Formats: sequence, structure tokens, C-alpha cells
Amino acid sequence: MNFAQLLFPDFSLILIGYLLCRFTALNRSVWSSIDSLVYYFLFPVLLFQAIVKSPLELGATSSLIGAALCLAAGGIALSYSLPHWPWLGKRFDLRLHAASSQVAFRFNSFIALALASKVAGPQGLQLIAVIIGVTVPLLNVAAVWPMARHAEKHFAGELLRNPLIIGTASGLVANLLGLSIPPWLDPTVTRIGQAALALGLMAAGAGMQFRSLQAAKTLGLLMLSIKHLAMPLMAFGFARLFALDAVQTTVLLMFSAVPTASSCYVLAARMGYNGPYVAGLVTLSTLLGMVSLPFALGVLGGQ
Repeated sequence: MNFAQLLFPDFSLILIGYLLCRFTALNRSVWSSIDSLVYYFLFPVLLFQAIVKSPLELGATSSLIGAALCLAAGGIALSYSLPHWPWLGKRFDLRLHAASSQVAFRFNSFIALALASKVAGPQGLQLIAVIIGVTVPLLNVAAVWPMARHAEKHFAGELLRNPLIIGTASGLVANLLGLSIPPWLDPTVTRIGQAALALGLMAAGAGMQFRSLQAAKTLGLLMLSIKHLAMPLMAFGFARLFALDAVQTTVLLMFSAVPTASSCYVLAARMGYNGPYVAGLVTLSTLLGMVSLPFALGVLGGQ
């Protein structure tokens, strides 16, 4: 499978956003409004649709659910632990860590959905929908927590007002209740989701400043190492521990190795943190996905 070709559309949209913001009249002031549109409306609708789209077969996939939740928890724990590492931890800017910690454990759900059907067929698409449904609420809560704490904001209030968590939680409830998007409304919701993906990636590019990565190179390197090396290795271990079958193992490995969520930038920027730094990490993660996906599926998956 040509992973570079699969990831190219996402990377090209990030690049287009960067070029438009730097070299045209569509400057930063324009993209600030687009950030708000994506964060408060487009992305929540996208998350809701992604979760509601496929029924969650919780009983038949209990082992996969357990492995996915353990993997998510492992990524969160590693990311959170960095400031406490001997020698290195005290050198990190805690606000930068709070903003970028999400990069280490979140994932691009649309790349995951696109890949699942290619690597595991229709069953793979159902399995990744289950993983999205059970992990996204946990991962979004974990993404908000450090930023809410360091900004001295009320954590519960931030969660209740967070549109990404609202979209995810409502989608999960609707799925479990057996509700679905009416056929007459589905084309509109689908187009909103497509707009969210395109504008979210372009907004990440528009906010990107590679110079900002110089401020915390070690922190960024560790976050990306967790995302693209530690997570696939943990997925391999949990697949063995939970005795997953071949298809479930493939989907879990793929889930562990996809690039981080493009909405990491949107969340950091809207909560008043260093959005350009996070956008730079999102871009590098998209590139690293071309390495981590073959590593997870080709090397680890062949064991």
C-alpha cells in the first residue's frame, strides 16, 4: 500500500493553508474566523457523523475495545509523564507541554476511516468505528485537562462547553440508542464533514510557524516519538495480551500509527495556547505517518 499517496491530500491541504496565509490577502485575521467556524460547528458535526455512521457492536468486540482503551490510556500516561522525567522534565515549558501533550495520543479519524477499509475491508471499517466511539471521549477529555488546569479554568466547565466533546458524546449516545442520521439529511451532514476536514487542515497550515518548533525541539521530538513509535509498540503488545484475531490486530496497529488529529491545533488555539507550535507538530506527524504506518502494519503486523 502506498501510504505516501494516501497521506498526500492531508499534507497538501496543510501546505495550501500555509501558502495562502503567508503570500495572499487571506492573512491571519481571515483564518482566525475560520478557526472558530471549524471548532464550534464543523468539527463537532464531523465527529458526530463518524461515530453514528456504523453501529457499535460492543459485545462482539469487547477484546478490541479493551485493547484500544489500554492503548489510549498508555499514550496519555506517557505524554503526561514527560515533565516528571529526570533531567529533562524540569526544562520543559509547562504551557507548551499542556498544549502539545494531545499530539502524542490523539489520531486523525478520517485518515483512520479511509485506511480501515483498505487494510481490512468492510469489517475493518466497522472495527475502527467501534474504536473511534470508545476512545474519542477519553482522548478529548485528556486533551482538554492539561490546558484547562494550566489556564486555571474550571475543568468540568471546559468539558461541558467543549464542542468536540459535545459532538463525540452525543454521537456515542445516539449510536448506542440505535439512532441514525435521516437519509434526507445525510448528504448535507456529509458535506459539512468534508468541509471540516479540508478547512481544519488548511487552518492548521495557516497557523503554522516552523520557527516556533525551535522553542521546544526536545519536547516535540518526545511527543512525536510517543505517537509514532511507542504507540505502535504498545498496540502490538496489547493485541497479544488481549488475544485479538488477525483483522482486529491489523485495525489496532493501524489506529496506533495514523497521524495525530488535525484538530489538535484548533483546540490549542481556541484555548489560548501556542497554536503555531502545535500546528507544526501536526504537520510533522502527518509526514511521520508515512513511516509509522508501514512500520506498524508491515513490520509489527507481520510478526
